[in-house]
Amino acid sequence: MKALKRVLGVAVLVCAVPAGVWAADFVPAVVYDMGGKFDKSFNEAAYRGAERFAKESGIAYRDFEVTNEAQREQALRTMARRGATVVIAMGFAQAAPLDKVAKEFPATRFCLIDEKLDRPNVRSITFKEHEGSFLAGVLAALASKTGTVGFVGGMDIPLIRNFLVGYEQGVRHANAKGTVIANMTGTTPAAWNDPARGAELALSQFGRGADVVFAAAGATGLGVLQAAADAGKLGIGVDSNQDHLHPGKILTSMIKRVDVAVYDCFSAAKAGTWTPGHQVLGLKEDGVGYSIDEHNRALITPAMEQAVEEARARIVSGALTVQPYQP
Repeated sequence: MKALKRVLGVAVLVCAVPAGVWAADFVPAVVYDMGGKFDKSFNEAAYRGAERFAKESGIAYRDFEVTNEAQREQALRTMARRGATVVIAMGFAQAAPLDKVAKEFPATRFCLIDEKLDRPNVRSITFKEHEGSFLAGVLAALASKTGTVGFVGGMDIPLIRNFLVGYEQGVRHANAKGTVIANMTGTTPAAWNDPARGAELALSQFGRGADVVFAAAGATGLGVLQAAADAGKLGIGVDSNQDHLHPGKILTSMIKRVDVAVYDCFSAAKAGTWTPGHQVLGLKEDGVGYSIDEHNRALITPAMEQAVEEARARIVSGALTVQPYQP
């Protein structure tokens, strides 16, 4: 597959900060969302990006793990009040609290991951999850022996629906008669951290004929992948490369380069080149992709790889359009 390169993104260039402004006392920070720093998925991708920055720059960062909704605004405000230069706000649910805090601290730079917020001191980074999920759907359809595949989402929100519609399009691109069974875990933030419920939903889908299941559910997805491995089915990971969790049992992972977005946000702020605006990262920008490594190589035949690479190339060139979720 084509290697996922460093995401440069396309930002709206407004009031670029002069170099050297933050040369002294540079303090980066991350506020993780529900599910925990080590969810092996979305939040953990941010952690890896922050760790890479810390290792390369020698600059320590502050972080906080949100465990209930009320903590988001408090954590963001505390980071800014205590002198953070740039703060990463993880997750769409941080948008509303960040809107308040960003107005209170106009000199602090913020990077919001997975939602758009139009503020002069906020950089928003969103992803074309539907494009990466299309590729996961292609592989799922080609690997399935029953023609039926599954999807377990976390919280039932437009963002997760975007994963689902891309996946469905990919499945039907590879198999016009393919069937997708889909379930959402819940309607509250608790849906991101319920592996037992994820496993239950996956088992129900297996009982209805699914033999491949895509988990887009944060830490809940760990239960989905475990259930698939235990049942002799195939799982598909999300956000981070999760192939290693169950070698030979995870078909691929739909990778979302949150780690690169975090690293770039910190690096630009340190260099004095940080700009606000909205970045949208898809296959063309290498912001999303799929994984092939030593843990799943045997599961993906040359014909499957050729098919998914042809689909990727057509999406990048514009010859093939993947429709996003429309509420």
